[in-house]
Amino acid sequence: MLRSQKVATGSVMLVMQCPHWEVSVAVAVQLEFRGVTIELYDQINELIGLLPGGPASPQELFHWVTETENGFRVVDVWQSKEAFETFAREKLTPIYQEVGVAQEPQIEFFDVHNYLAGGRWRT
Repeated sequence: MLRSQKVATGSVMLVMQCPHWEVSVAVAVQLEFRGVTIELYDQINELIGLLPGGPASPQELFHWVTETENGFRVVDVWQSKEAFETFAREKLTPIYQEVGVAQEPQIEFFDVHNYLAGGRWRT
């Protein structure tokens, strides 16, 4: 009889199923904001309580942003699509309305094969 057991290993959840191992898939999320300034991005982060260079939101593994020709682009890596969707629904959408973001961002999701984060080095 096969039994499954979830094992937490840092920020990635492994799903152990004998005789094979499966790893839950992290997801990259790209948000494309058009007609919105990078200063508004800073205001949104401040309202969420995030600081430049500080820790990310829970279940968010990596975050970066860049100004574009007509707005800005955010790229995140999250533990799961569901984790991002919960964060967006509970935190982002109400703040978009509060600061006057007229058009929701265009969102794309990508399965992540691998990601690297600072602070871990091979010896």
